[in-house]
Amino acid sequence: MDSTDSYAAASPEELTKRSPEPHDDSEADSAEKPTHIRFLVSNAAAGSVIGKGGSTITEFQAKSGARIQLSRNQEFFPGTTDRIIMISGSTKEVVSGLELILEKLHSELHAEEGSDVEPRRRLRLVVPNSSCGGIIGKGGATIKSFIEESKAGIKISPLDNTYYGLSDRLVTLSGTFEEQMRAIDLILAKLTEDDHYSQNIHSPYSYAAGYNSANYAPNYAHNGSGGKYQNHKEEASTTVTIGVSDEHIGLVLGRGGRNIMEITQMTGARIKISDRGDFMSGTTDRKVSITGSQRAIQQAETMIKQKVDSASERANE
Repeated sequence: MDSTDSYAAASPEELTKRSPEPHDDSEADSAEKPTHIRFLVSNAAAGSVIGKGGSTITEFQAKSGARIQLSRNQEFFPGTTDRIIMISGSTKEVVSGLELILEKLHSELHAEEGSDVEPRRRLRLVVPNSSCGGIIGKGGATIKSFIEESKAGIKISPLDNTYYGLSDRLVTLSGTFEEQMRAIDLILAKLTEDDHYSQNIHSPYSYAAGYNSANYAPNYAHNGSGGKYQNHKEEASTTVTIGVSDEHIGLVLGRGGRNIMEITQMTGARIKISDRGDFMSGTTDRKVSITGSQRAIQQAETMIKQKVDSASERANE
């Protein structure tokens, strides 16, 4: 299924240009505020959403006005074997895009099962840890009201500290299609109120490495001829290992993995740092493995060196 490795549509700038002008009232302002939602799907479901030659995802984007992106094949959310879909646009566009995707996936599963009764299904949203407090509310009041109003089950996973820099949690919605959509309306409205969450639309993709990073760089690019898409092969990927002194490894990681996430995001390289005590032969330098194109590796190496050098200069002042 190589032809469905990844998909990306219009740039955020283009998306903003085509969004309708907001009205004066606050409800309209909220509806037009740029937002996004991320959720997990199996590899098979991702192929179904993309469609042959990108036909289904193109149709869904045209119908909803939203931008729909997927992580590449074999690039999963940490600790799962699921790919990530991100839908961005105004609240109305995002909800419309999500409805189209879930309707398709639910109807296909329903057809396979052959049951007349609509079963309760699970949907896992990817939400920054910093935004989960708003969904939970004081003493769990907000999440309790969302469950009562939507009739969906809503559970928020604890933050998984197994992975460097991972600052996202999974919010699992269980219920029928209608129940899930009611819960999504409530959750997305709450998330969109959070300016920090809305800012993540510009950098939602990269996870610090040590595992498959979710990289949404497009493999499909519009060639301007009748909506056809051509597959652009990527540069060959290689791995280079460099040494960083144990005392400086924290500078590469940054607080909560922030620096390594920034480097991954800006260069497209994947970065893995060896465990404590696992040094380059004959040194006390930790191993930093950088995987990607030659250009991505060079950029990542430069950024890592800058982080270490700037700290060393400050120490010598």
